[in-house]
Amino acid sequence: MIQLNDLLGYKNIKIYQDSQNVCFSLDSILLAEFTNIKQTTNTILEIGSGTGAVSIILSLKTKASIDSVEIQKNLFELFKKSIAYNKLESKIHPFNCDIKDYYLQNKNNYYDLIVCNPPYFKETTLNKSEGKTLAHHELTLTIDDLILVSRKLLKDGGCLSIIYDSKRLVEVLQKMRKNNLIPKKIRFVHSKLEKPASKFLLNCVKNGNEGLKIEAPIILYNQDGSLTKEYMNLLKDKEK
Repeated sequence: MIQLNDLLGYKNIKIYQDSQNVCFSLDSILLAEFTNIKQTTNTILEIGSGTGAVSIILSLKTKASIDSVEIQKNLFELFKKSIAYNKLESKIHPFNCDIKDYYLQNKNNYYDLIVCNPPYFKETTLNKSEGKTLAHHELTLTIDDLILVSRKLLKDGGCLSIIYDSKRLVEVLQKMRKNNLIPKKIRFVHSKLEKPASKFLLNCVKNGNEGLKIEAPIILYNQDGSLTKEYMNLLKDKEK
């Protein structure tokens, strides 16, 4: 069922979603809040935009032009409706295609920033929903694909920002460095303080200098199960 929902934490911003397909999650909010946008950032690319939560949030933080690529036609159409509803046509430019085709379109060294919440399951156990399978499993986008595309499309000094499964941290860091995407900032996400990290947020800079900053972790729940202050702040309404 297609619904027009509030975009959590953003006053007067709405997003179209299909409750039976992929919907935006807390990961999208965390990624958008973690991502650094400099005053000199003019061009942004989101890879695998889904229904557009990350691109929409970023559009509220910058005057930069945002290109958003989504392979699934139904999610792309919902994203277009959300762009129109929020009057963001001049800032967000959606594309319905495979990023592996998009990156061949002569955009070498073009983007200041790339953001992505990529699928991270290597297993190919299928969900009942094909859309959810594509969103969560590496069928059309692997971490190697993401690195290849980002290495070509980012300007020197440009940033790649992702959220990913903590179990694959070492693999990701090794592959990023091998391709001159130098890890510069990392933040771990824990459900509770005493629990292992489930996700990590990572910024890498193309041909950047060495030096990795490990930020304080994000803790979502207190020991009694209540939301932490940081989690609650993510959900508080912000002015458009």
